Amino acid sequence: MENATPPVRLEPWSEEDAGLLRALNAPELTAHLGGPETEEQLARRHRRYVDLSAADPGAGRMFRIVLLPEGTPVGSIGFWAQTWDDEPVYETGWAVLPGFQGRGVATAATRAVIAEARAAGAKGVGNAAEGRRHLHAFPSSDNTASNAVCRKAGFRPRGERDFEYPPGRLMRCNDWRLDLGPSAQEA
Repeated sequence: MENATPPVRLEPWSEEDAGLLRALNAPELTAHLGGPETEEQLARRHRRYVDLSAADPGAGRMFRIVLLPEGTPVGSIGFWAQTWDDEPVYETGWAVLPGFQGRGVATAATRAVIAEARAAGAKGVGNAAEGRRHLHAFPSSDNTASNAVCRKAGFRPRGERDFEYPPGRLMRCNDWRLDLGPSAQEA
C-alpha cells in the first residue's frame, strides 16, 4: 500500500490554465508524443480542454492537477469518450511538470480521474449507446514512467498496439484497460 502518495485535487480546466498548458508543452514532456506543439495547436488544445470541462460529464472532463496543501497547479489529466475496438470507452492521459515528477503525483491524479470517469460512465453502464465500462490509457511502449502509473493505478495490460498520435503519426503504445463497473471498484 502506498501511503507516501501526495494528496492532489482535480479542478476543472479553465480559461486561466493556458499558461499551465504552455508549460506542459516542454520537449522533455512531449518526447513520447511527437514533440512540442505549435502555438496554434496549443490554442486549439486549450479550447478543447475548456469546452470538454463545460460539456456534459458523460463526454469526459479535463482537469488541472493541484498539489495539496500548497494549492500549486502541477499538471493536467482528463478522460474523454472514445471508441476502441468497436466499444464505447473512456480514454485518459496526463502530464506532470518536471519538478513534481517521481513523487506519485501522476498516480494519485490517475486514481482521482478513475473515480470521475466511473461516476460519469456509471449512468450508462450496460447501455451500449451511452455506457462506457472501460477506461483505457495508451502510453508509448518506451515511456516507463507512464506505464508504471497505469500499473500502480490498477489498469491491466492488454498488449502493444499501434496508435495514431498525434494525428498522422503512428506510435507503438501499450493498451492498458481498467474496468469501471461497480464490481470492479477498488477496496
